[in-house]
Amino acid sequence: MGHSIYARNNVRVLGSLGPPLIFAHGFGSEQRAWRHQVAAFRDRYQIILLDHVGCGRSDFNAYSAERYSNIQRYAEDLLEICEELDVMDGILVGHSVSGMAGLLAAVAEPKRFRQLVCIKASPRYLNDGDYVGGFEQPQLDALYAAMSANFYSWAMGFAPLAMNTPDMPELSNEFARTLSSMRPDIALSTARVIFESDCRAALPLLKTPTLVLQSGQDIAVADEVGLYMAQHIPNAQLTRIDARGHLPHLSSPLLVNEALEQFIEPEAPRKRPQGAVASAAHREQRTG
Repeated sequence: MGHSIYARNNVRVLGSLGPPLIFAHGFGSEQRAWRHQVAAFRDRYQIILLDHVGCGRSDFNAYSAERYSNIQRYAEDLLEICEELDVMDGILVGHSVSGMAGLLAAVAEPKRFRQLVCIKASPRYLNDGDYVGGFEQPQLDALYAAMSANFYSWAMGFAPLAMNTPDMPELSNEFARTLSSMRPDIALSTARVIFESDCRAALPLLKTPTLVLQSGQDIAVADEVGLYMAQHIPNAQLTRIDARGHLPHLSSPLLVNEALEQFIEPEAPRKRPQGAVASAAHREQRTG
């Protein structure tokens, strides 16, 4: 059983020093997107990396649309990995959909996680009454139609919009590459599961101390979402960083690393980054 999990999710464990630090990627991405965080933290933590089924170098044969018809399934995969590696009191850093999968995992088995970090996560992408998710259903229907019509040209167009770093085209190219390496049918059904999900009811159930990491100018996650999460998760802190786009851990790694550092090691002496990088992080704290 054990080895199948490693193959299924392309699990990699780096080092054995320190507490377990799990990095879980978002839609269309893969574990290599965390390389700047791995470099910064691997000397103090046991780093655990994975590719969700259908992404990166995971086992695509383990995917079925029925099996992965809701985000809970990705949470169960995370918990199986934690069980296999005997993770207790780990720190889970989840980007986008993995933030929600991590939240569901921590609600189900709180002893596994001492802290949770949600980078650009959203409990619901659709606007709903007073709730601002950022999307209306016709926009999502148009997105699915574009993905169905020509997945590769959709990926090439979506990647620069999601990355939102015109000054760093190599990052858009990288995201376009990982996105278009997904099987088009898997990408479409995964997109539907994510964009139609509603995890709002789970937020108040989370007891784990949580960092909600937000920045503006993100095509996928409305600015209001971070505040909503911080207000509805009992033990949450909202940190805004001066970054843009949906993948700040790739486009603004120093700011993301600094925010992670201050959350998971509040007592540690600071190694100040050079120059004005640090002063660009605007912080506001909220407790729900």
